[in-house]
Amino acid sequence: MLLTKEESAMEIGILGLPQSGKSTLFEIMTGVRSCDVHGEQCVRGQASVPDRRFDRLVEIYKPLRAVPARVPFTDVNAAGEKAWETVRQALSGAEGLLHVVDCFSDRSISAMVNRCRQLDDELILSDLVVVENRRERLLKVAKKNLKPPESLHVELMPRLQEQLESGRPLRELNLTVEERHALSSFSFWTLRPELVVLNVAEDGFPTVEAFQTEAGLVEPVMGICCELEAEVASLPTEEQQEFLAALGMEEPAFGRVIRAAFSLLGRISYFTVGEDEVKAWVIPEGTKAPRAAAAIHKDFERGFIKAEVVAYDDFIACGGSHAKAKAAGKVRLEGKDYIVRDGDIITFRFNV
Repeated sequence: MLLTKEESAMEIGILGLPQSGKSTLFEIMTGVRSCDVHGEQCVRGQASVPDRRFDRLVEIYKPLRAVPARVPFTDVNAAGEKAWETVRQALSGAEGLLHVVDCFSDRSISAMVNRCRQLDDELILSDLVVVENRRERLLKVAKKNLKPPESLHVELMPRLQEQLESGRPLRELNLTVEERHALSSFSFWTLRPELVVLNVAEDGFPTVEAFQTEAGLVEPVMGICCELEAEVASLPTEEQQEFLAALGMEEPAFGRVIRAAFSLLGRISYFTVGEDEVKAWVIPEGTKAPRAAAAIHKDFERGFIKAEVVAYDDFIACGGSHAKAKAAGKVRLEGKDYIVRDGDIITFRFNV
């Protein structure tokens, strides 16, 4: 599904060296042809998050409309002297990064790690230039004339520079919420969460653990064979299951990548259900009920009274019946301070 920039409230940028398979993975996950095919520098798309809970709710209610949780991805194809500037502008709003590494052309662990570090070094260098430029500008401002954000930058920038000069990403620093907020306008590459995806040969999945050990990464690492996954994605649903069963797989690997990307951004989903629609609503983890209601409509937050909540597992344990769950005391009325949990089934009570 195509996605405009305005619609991408959360967004993951896909990065990788040329011929790494990043555009192929983008196509597999979103169903949108890559920028290589479009002839465009930037293409956006959405991937549905595989969720057996959602599928089960659809089976129970058989709604007229079913809307799963989705993750927006962006694929950028840039070349030439201003390639990094093009990528920076296109992914300025991306909350996270998916780094695709070629692990099929040269299958030695050292070669794989070097290719991963090649891109990481580019990102670190790009951030370092931003930090150095910021420090230079701050030095030209008299200390008494510094605004509060600038004073915080004066304290922070040396730490950032030291981290980057050591070849380590900024996401590894133990920054406070206030410090992260102060840095939000810079769109630092290495401050964003990253998921490393190894595009391996068909028999290359054991390399994932060896790669992570050799690379010394703290970021999550997953393996996928894009060539195989593209073949699976091209098949009708029924044939997909037969193909996967023959390979001893329960689901396509790209589904795991999508779920990992969803979790990378600290998102969860709650459900609204009924015969008209079953929908997964995406919210940040730790969101209170009124704010979660705003995902449906701002009026729900403004006029919030209570949230009628039943946990998915309790609902299924009661036979997939809201009435039975209520009779069993599993349906709760929660107030404004309730923090919504992943998998909650919610009906909001509001008055506007």
